Amino acid sequence: MNIKVDNYIESKEIWKNELIKIRSVLKELPLEETIKWGAPTYVYGKKNVVGLSAFKNYCGLWFFSRGFVKR
Repeated sequence: MNIKVDNYIESKEIWKNELIKIRSVLKELPLEETIKWGAPTYVYGKKNVVGLSAFKNYCGLWFFSRGFVKR
């Protein structure tokens, strides 16, 4: 577990359960978990793959490159 990511998720009152569920899926992938730009980011090799964040009205994922997403 990454303590910084743990702390990020713990600090989110509204979206905590959703972040925990999304994180559990991402943790099953061969990705390194870190914090970049103040939010959990998942890296493969040296490439950023996906980020996870919570805002006031929603939580979301963003993909850094569509080359990692299969259609």
